[in-house]
Amino acid sequence: MRASNHVIGFLNFTTFLLSVPILGGGIWLSSRANNTDCLKFLQWPLIVIGVSIMVVSLAGFAGACYRNTVLMWFYLFVMFFIIAALIGFIIFAYAVTDKGSGRAVPNRAYKDYYLQDYSGWLEERVARNSYWRKIASCVRDSKVCKKMGRTVDGVPETADMFYSRKLNSVQSGCCKPPTECGYTYVNETTWTTGAGYVGTSTDCTLWNNDQAELCYSCNSCKAGVLANIRRSWRKVSVINIVILIVLVIFYVIGCAAFRNNRRIDNDEPYGEARMTKAQPSTFQL
Repeated sequence: MRASNHVIGFLNFTTFLLSVPILGGGIWLSSRANNTDCLKFLQWPLIVIGVSIMVVSLAGFAGACYRNTVLMWFYLFVMFFIIAALIGFIIFAYAVTDKGSGRAVPNRAYKDYYLQDYSGWLEERVARNSYWRKIASCVRDSKVCKKMGRTVDGVPETADMFYSRKLNSVQSGCCKPPTECGYTYVNETTWTTGAGYVGTSTDCTLWNNDQAELCYSCNSCKAGVLANIRRSWRKVSVINIVILIVLVIFYVIGCAAFRNNRRIDNDEPYGEARMTKAQPSTFQL
């Protein structure tokens, strides 16, 4: 087997290994979708890309080992479109998560989240009532709010202790009323109007101490879910960008090695003919 075949085989095996973190990223997003992100279709493009790279890499590896030109052409042709799809997915992920973050709140360690800070396709999809009913049900079933409860020496934490906690975006947006509403802390998921002041935000009137309601219908909850999705996608996208760069480099090297094999195969008959012609004839008596 030629050295270039060894190179192609090594590159394909390494590409197969690179498909693992891509597939792992899709599975991680899937686990997040079952937990707090609750948008269940986002992980499938990444899972499909990861599985495709895995299968195509195995085909290329087999083609290099057995010098099967058809498999090698299949690998180069399909891998080109897989790389293009990965580029498209990364661009899409950044485009739909380019805006939005929490707002700092005075004298609070956590942030508040506002739906108007987000825009675009993802925000419209999450905020749409038909989708939000399913997402809100998913957040409720995840019991993320129920898990917020803490005690110190068997005593529930005080308001000051709660205010110093760094809540995640779903906890802040869905499990408590927005700070601007002026509710008074009782425990992590129970708040009262105190002196009777309630802010002008529509979320202030949507808050309910019923543990099945809380702020699951609030825009702040939708914003909290969006912030969680944005954070998850950005983490996965950073890994994908690194893998994409390596894939492109390997693909270019693989193309060069394959062309070198083709050139040598085309030169072999001519070289063998010259060697045969150069052999001295046998002198017979």
